Amino acid sequence: MKLEFILTFENGLPKGTAQQKGETIKYRRNQMGKLVPYIKHYRTQKVSAERGQFIYRMKRYAPEKPIEGPVKLTVLLYFDVKDRKLWGKYKPTRPDCDNYVKEIKDSMTASRFWEDDNQVAELHVVKRYAEKAEIRIELEELPED
Repeated sequence: MKLEFILTFENGLPKGTAQQKGETIKYRRNQMGKLVPYIKHYRTQKVSAERGQFIYRMKRYAPEKPIEGPVKLTVLLYFDVKDRKLWGKYKPTRPDCDNYVKEIKDSMTASRFWEDDNQVAELHVVKRYAEKAEIRIELEELPED
């Protein structure tokens, strides 16, 4: 099975990534009953909203049944810029490819493209500048041999 789809964005690509977490200090009791502090990480409201945007846009492309075996994932990220001279050129600045793709993979898991994103056995990511912001995703089921 092979799936290809394009997600378009009017106001640029979402900027939140899986690495942007909030922190708060919480307390719990240790074995001696003493309160000890620890840092609790949580997804910020902004990142949660952006993940919701990804899931909403992706759900319509999800297969009827989640893929069960290994998959090849290709993600082409096109960041919009006004400067025509940059269109088509690589984007060597933030956000990091791996952090951005982690958010996409987590959204694809939530949309039921596969059971778990650890099934991605082959990954190819490209960041480029473009006239319009969009994400092109190609997903291919790999043989299990």
